[in-house]
Order: sequence, then C-alpha cells, then structure tokens
Amino acid sequence: MATTKVSFVDVEDLPDIAAGAAILGTGGGGDPHIGRLLAAAALRRHGPVRLVGLDDLPSDAVVLPVSLMGAPTVMVEKPPSVDQVALVVDTLAGYLGRAVTHIACAEAGGVNSLIPFVAAARLDVPLVDADMMGRAFPELQMVLPSLYGVPTTPMVIADEKGNRAVLDTVDNHWAERLARSATIDMGCTAVIATCPMTGQQAGESLVPGTLTLCRELGRLLRTSKAEHRDPVDGVVTRLRGGRLFSGKVVDVARRTVTGFARGEARLSGTDEHAGGELVLRFQNEHLIAEVDGVVRASVPDLLCTLDTETGTAVTTEALRYGQRLTVIVAPADPRWHTPGGIELAGPRYFGYDMDPVRFGEEP
Repeated sequence: MATTKVSFVDVEDLPDIAAGAAILGTGGGGDPHIGRLLAAAALRRHGPVRLVGLDDLPSDAVVLPVSLMGAPTVMVEKPPSVDQVALVVDTLAGYLGRAVTHIACAEAGGVNSLIPFVAAARLDVPLVDADMMGRAFPELQMVLPSLYGVPTTPMVIADEKGNRAVLDTVDNHWAERLARSATIDMGCTAVIATCPMTGQQAGESLVPGTLTLCRELGRLLRTSKAEHRDPVDGVVTRLRGGRLFSGKVVDVARRTVTGFARGEARLSGTDEHAGGELVLRFQNEHLIAEVDGVVRASVPDLLCTLDTETGTAVTTEALRYGQRLTVIVAPADPRWHTPGGIELAGPRYFGYDMDPVRFGEEP
C-alpha cells in the first residue's frame, strides 16, 4: 500500500495536482481550473494543508469526503464558494454530533480533487492522500466503500443560496436518487459531504496515494514540456496503461439530462490511426470507446482524453471540434473488476449490454 507521511500542500503545488487530477478524472470530475482557483484562495487565506496517508490515520478518526455533485457543464458557469464548502462539513458534523478530524476526496477528478483542499484549509484539519474511486464516476454509490458496507448517508447537500438538506437513506442507491433530485432543483450543481467513516473504514476501502499521484502526473506534464519529451508517453508509462487512438474531434453531441452531461464524441484518426474512427460515449465521464465499430475499452477502466501535443486532459464539457487528442486507457483499481465492482459501475449499469472490455484483451 502506498504511504504518505505527513506533508504540506501550498498554493504553488496546486497547478500540478489539478493537471494530474484532470487526467484521472476520465473526462469528468469537473473543470480543474475552477477547483484550483478555489483551493488557491482558501490556502492563501488559511495557510497550507496537511496531507496524511492512510497508514497514518487513527482508527477512530472521523473522515469526511467532500465534493461537488451535478453536471460538469453547469459547474463551469456556477462554481461554489468557500463558505458553501464549509457549510456542508459543519452541518454534517452537527448532525453526527462529532467533530470531523480529516477531510477526504470523493473521487480523483478535476474539481473534485481540489474542493477538499478548500474544506481542509477552511476548517484547519488534515486532508487524506486517498480517494473513494481511483478515478471519477458519475453516481454517489459508485465508490469502493460501497463494497465494504459503508453507507453514503447521512449526507449533506447545499447550494449557493444557503439552502441545505440532510439525507439519511435506506441504502446508497436511494442516496443517489434523492440527492440527484435535490441537485437538479438546486440548479444542477451542489456541494455535498457524504460517507462519513472511521479511520479504520477509510484505511480498508479508499484508494491510497491519489493526491500524490495527481501531483506526480502534473509534474510529469510540466517537465516533459520543458525537456521537449512526449508527455503522453510519460502519462501512459506512469499509469501502466496504453495508447488507444489518436485523432481529430469531428463531432460532439452533448446534452445535460437529469443532472448529468451525456453524449458522445467522434474522432477521425490521424498518424498511425489515419482512416479510422473512434467513438467515445460518456455520462460525465468516458464510459465506452469504440474503434471502427468495435468496443476496445470500457468502464471500469480509465478512458482519458489528452491533448496530443501537451498531454493536458480534456474534459467532456471542454470537447470541441478540431481538437487533436490521444485517447489512453489505464487499469482501474483491481477491486472495480470484482463482481461487486462490475455490478456497481460496469457497462451494464450504464445501459450497455456487454461485459467490461479491458484494454489489451481481444474484443
């Protein structure tokens, strides 16, 4: 297991973390630029954030993941405030009757890897170097703690007007259903605090070293550019993945439906993929990649769209005609490929009548 001794993250670390988080976000997780600006404002006001590894968590710690919920396309136009982020933590701590000792990331994704820095700085508590997915997924129950019996609720959801709600549901699917309805009424984006857990539960169920990995990926992009090396090669090697397709975006169909950004993007092949076509299907995050009509990779593995020249991740809401992208695939945390993981976040859950396709396997 990866271990992070206590360290500190300051404003100058945030660009690398944001760039790496956008890669792991698999097209979703929100705009990393928004998250970086919010986190930088919080750190400038309240000071650096302490980062601790899972191995350093006391078993009786109270760990609270904080994130944004809703459509990434809306988050771009309606970012949260620092007070909105603090509100959900304070409200849930009051409901639990316990002080929150540590903040955590719900997912490894653009804005949602940075929002926890806002909460940790504002409340002066450590941030755990881990997350609940190892990537980004669109629904609340799609987290590894679900496989360990950790409930999503009690949870708190709040909008920019100060409205807030506490949900305590019968199971994690009901938490998603009711929170999604509230998010839509709140304008398709809201701040949430979910899955309060002990240090022991966090140590068992979270993916270790997420923020350290984000920082490494961001630094890799920066140094590759300075040294005139191919940044995509570096990312692929670090994630133990592979290149799937390089091409030019020729069509994007995107719509906001029931609080999600849904759609597909088509790429016309370039270089060694000239004459081919790739179709990416997404629901906030990329779910399915088809090359010339054949599915070549799918959830739960990571499908990442990178700018071919810079290696910078391109999110689903930022996809535009004419972009030249390289699509890479990286393995998910092995727990996502267990029967329980596939049931939670495999292709069939999203409406595709197929088993998961792992990159490198024969389709």
